[in-house]
Amino acid sequence: MEVEWLEIRQHMGQFPPFDALSDELLDEIASQVEVAYFQAGSDILVLDEEIRELGYVRSGAVEVYRRNGSLHNRLGEGDIFGHFSLLRNYRVRFPARALEDSLIYFIPDAVFQRLCEQDDDFADFVEVERPRLETAVEQHKQQNDMLITRVRKLLSRYPLMLEASTTLQEAASQITDYGASAVLVLDAPEENSRYVLRDSEERDWQVKGILTDSDFRRTVAEGRPPSTPIGDVAGNRLVAVQSGESVHEAMLTMLRNNIHHLPVMHRRSPVGIVHLSDIIRYETHSSLYLVSNIYSQSTVEGLARLAPDVKGTFVRMVEDGADSRMIGSALSTIARSFTRRLLELAEEELGPPPVPYCYMAMGSMARNEQTMVTDQDNALVLADDFDPERHDGYFMALATRVSDGLAACGYAYCTGDIMATNPRWRQPLSVWKGYFQDWIRDPTPERLLHSSIFFDLDGVYGEHRFVEQLQDLVATQAPHSKLFLAAMARNALNRTPPLGFFRTFVMEKDGKHNNSINLKRRGTAPLTDLIRVHALACGSHAQNSFERLDDISHTQLLPDGVGEKLRHALEFLSMTRVHHQVIDVQAEREPDNNIEPENISDSDRHTLKDAFQVLSNAQKFLKFRYPLPPASQRRRR
Repeated sequence: MEVEWLEIRQHMGQFPPFDALSDELLDEIASQVEVAYFQAGSDILVLDEEIRELGYVRSGAVEVYRRNGSLHNRLGEGDIFGHFSLLRNYRVRFPARALEDSLIYFIPDAVFQRLCEQDDDFADFVEVERPRLETAVEQHKQQNDMLITRVRKLLSRYPLMLEASTTLQEAASQITDYGASAVLVLDAPEENSRYVLRDSEERDWQVKGILTDSDFRRTVAEGRPPSTPIGDVAGNRLVAVQSGESVHEAMLTMLRNNIHHLPVMHRRSPVGIVHLSDIIRYETHSSLYLVSNIYSQSTVEGLARLAPDVKGTFVRMVEDGADSRMIGSALSTIARSFTRRLLELAEEELGPPPVPYCYMAMGSMARNEQTMVTDQDNALVLADDFDPERHDGYFMALATRVSDGLAACGYAYCTGDIMATNPRWRQPLSVWKGYFQDWIRDPTPERLLHSSIFFDLDGVYGEHRFVEQLQDLVATQAPHSKLFLAAMARNALNRTPPLGFFRTFVMEKDGKHNNSINLKRRGTAPLTDLIRVHALACGSHAQNSFERLDDISHTQLLPDGVGEKLRHALEFLSMTRVHHQVIDVQAEREPDNNIEPENISDSDRHTLKDAFQVLSNAQKFLKFRYPLPPASQRRRR
């Protein structure tokens, strides 16, 4: 192979979609690439001209434009262009120009088409209907869906198997020695036996049935003698599942047949027995098991001891392929459960509340979007007959116990003092309504900050109708205040994505996290902010960002396709963030939101740029969608 070919294939092999190609395909590309140099400002592709080659940026920077002349994308090293036209009518639809001196590899159309035919991943990458960001999100779901976690993952040993002639007494002894709760009963095979195995002596056996610990209790209750053969007791109907079935399917099989033991087969031979408790144990790092454990605790110290289990839940869900909505919902449910149990314990100690109240959560918990890096954002909404002199001592004590308890369980105090321990955020319902109305009518910078926090709200414990009234107030009044929406839109632009002029990353320079990107501050948070603005504009009652996008999709607030791009960008940024936090947890470091781009794959790095570009474009659209009303229409202060 010529030296030039080797350099070409080595460079292209570092960037998607070429990084996943076979060596043979890379060799074919390198041998047919044509190299061209373009000075800054010169045209590379001209609108409507014929195109027969795929462009690849070897060095420099390229700008791609729409037909109307507006900027469509800015490309850097390793990016491709021209594929849209090659997949359509061989006419340039997106013209390209060198932004700086650039070296371009051109791949002939025949090679491009052959790559699309022979490599599905390459085809998915270049298909316009499935852009890189969407493809990355969908591939994660397809490859790691929790529903395809195989039941064989629950097995730790082969099942205990005994011949049908074995007595109950002997079987009980062997079950005890084996530490099992069930035994498979073997008999001579019948014609067309469904489950058959061959032992070490080359004898064939039929798996006739299963005998469980509950069956033993039943036989004792019936007065059967210990000498009774287990074959006389075991049923003839065996319900089993194949080892390749999902844990979900195994659980459904148990529920449908009202059984607690389920033999697992590999083809016709048994490889284990799954008990319902095995599935629960498998889910010990899930919200279901952990929440149950939270409510069984009777002290704050007991709750605090469960803090490591939250990390275990988080890691297991990510490793099992849960998406960001599942993870956020589970962690938020766990946080709510800690909060509710702490409130129950506080009421046991302090006595019943003097007036009705609702403990309200804001921020990520209210949106069901919590990760491992979170703090407290909470408040108390009290009944309007609340009398500060007579009642506030109780609620101050209640709020203190809960906030201190949450801190002990791993939920840090809010550095901005957005907690029910602050008297400002411990008020009657009528005062809260006044707060919200003032914030919407007269959006000062401080009030905009409060709106971005408190307008993600949810009731956690107590009189939920109080919080529902506040949600209704926001949903009915916000859409009619153009000044408020315009101010919120501009406030949502304070945090921008970390993309430089040439679509390179702009790194943090704060010392502790030098040369890194804070994915929350520069990614998920500004995305959440702009989605909130659109949700407020359409009167959505939803709190979760994905559910808000569902409501927004039924309006004309966003151009066609933008909502789906925002959805995919939020999912990819969220999952990149949680994967980084899992690495921190497993390395026994305190998890954070900062990633170093050089520590992620080339493919993910490119997709990350796509997600940030979606955010950047959506932020630019905010000012257009929510312009400031004329000065004459603004409320005078």
